[in-house]
Amino acid sequence: MSLFVVGTASHVGKSVTVAAICRCLIRRGITVAPFKSQNMSLNSYVTPEGGEIGMAQAMQAFAAKLAPHTDMNPVLLKPKGDCVSQVVLNGRPYKDVPITEYYRETPELLAQALESYQRLESAYGYVVVEGAGGAAELNLYDRDIANTLLARELRIPMVLVADIERGGVFAQVWGTLMLLPDEIRPLVRGIIINKFRGDPDIFAPGVRMIEELCGIPVLGVVPYVPLPLPSEDSLSIGDKRAGSSGVRIGVIRLPRISNFTDFELLEQHASVDYVPPGAPLDGFDCVIIPGTKNTIEDLQVLIDTGTDRELLEARGRGVPIIGICGGYQMLGTSLIDAGFESAAGTYAGLGLLDCVTHFASYEKNTTQVTRKASDVPPILSGMGTVTGYEIHMGVTAPGSCGEALCGDGRVSSDGLVFGTYMHGLFLNPSAANALLSYLHDKKGLLFEPIPPTVADPYDMLADVFEEHVDMDAIVALVKNQDTAPG
Repeated sequence: MSLFVVGTASHVGKSVTVAAICRCLIRRGITVAPFKSQNMSLNSYVTPEGGEIGMAQAMQAFAAKLAPHTDMNPVLLKPKGDCVSQVVLNGRPYKDVPITEYYRETPELLAQALESYQRLESAYGYVVVEGAGGAAELNLYDRDIANTLLARELRIPMVLVADIERGGVFAQVWGTLMLLPDEIRPLVRGIIINKFRGDPDIFAPGVRMIEELCGIPVLGVVPYVPLPLPSEDSLSIGDKRAGSSGVRIGVIRLPRISNFTDFELLEQHASVDYVPPGAPLDGFDCVIIPGTKNTIEDLQVLIDTGTDRELLEARGRGVPIIGICGGYQMLGTSLIDAGFESAAGTYAGLGLLDCVTHFASYEKNTTQVTRKASDVPPILSGMGTVTGYEIHMGVTAPGSCGEALCGDGRVSSDGLVFGTYMHGLFLNPSAANALLSYLHDKKGLLFEPIPPTVADPYDMLADVFEEHVDMDAIVALVKNQDTAPG
């Protein structure tokens, strides 16, 4: 059997809760797989077979000690703006659709999702399902393949997660339960209160009130504990706070920024700011242009806001400028689109690297990669062999610049400007150390290198849940054969 984790709203901690439950079950000898029928996020991951899924499901797979698979997230929506999203179906680009047209495909997408779920259940026995957004979106009940429609098909026990940090937790829980359809509400067997920062003894009467009001047990009150886990989507950027390190790195917060999880290891060891277009870049020791869902549109934003000039001035000051994926494409001299990435035409790039990107197909390159960094000082030469993944449309033709990595990217002659298609580059400690050690040395600051291995954050997360959540009750729900009370 399985368990369905739903939330009172977006960003309440459903993804982390699923990951925690998966790791707790694995540590108890129960094989389990994560599943989310439909996700909407620009943070995505490439599976070993070359499919694209939401970053959260990849994170949950790691928690379950499994290789990420497209069945874990069969439908991924990647917003492009103007109420249009790219639909990634079973790991592959399906089509770009306005939201009104997308809902017409609800029956087929639900059928595809159920097939994925059934394959996971057959392979692993138990599945922990994550809902999307809030569970009680009244206007979506007839087309919500991530919550209501899926719950009607699966008829498995549900746990409702609420975020006490947002305030109004009583209204969150009670309101969600009362708005659930009559046939879904009895499936909710437990409540988890998440992101608690106070004194649990003071909140104990509140727990009893929730249980008496709802007639459902509160299975745990989980404290707010910062752990080095990948962020799910752009909502998490608002939670980020730059550190107090003497080294400042500016990441351009593009309107359609994707895979900003690339920089979360740097965030732990430097002061990383997500800088909106138009903001000054003076004072930063390094500037990174991240990935984006729409390279050409976001490049135009940089030009319209004057960020292109800020980047050129930073380059003149000797500040390293690094482009990842779409950011790499922007660094080139021009981008030529046949109408697949944006409107057909030729667009001037930032001109910091001699290369040209062509968009001549709707197909994406989605692959896991291992590459050796070029022996170009002062940064790349210290990276060695690195691993990551590529998710991009477009092919970049080289000019006079040398390769940044073997078979990928370009680098300026002085090594201070480079671009690569590799997502996850700076999640490699060797790459992060190469950049951070250079930046610290340049300012005369000491830097203690990041160790090559760190403690498993999923075990740390599981420890928190074992202490604060009734995991025996969770296990009983997962294994319960009577899934539809009444």
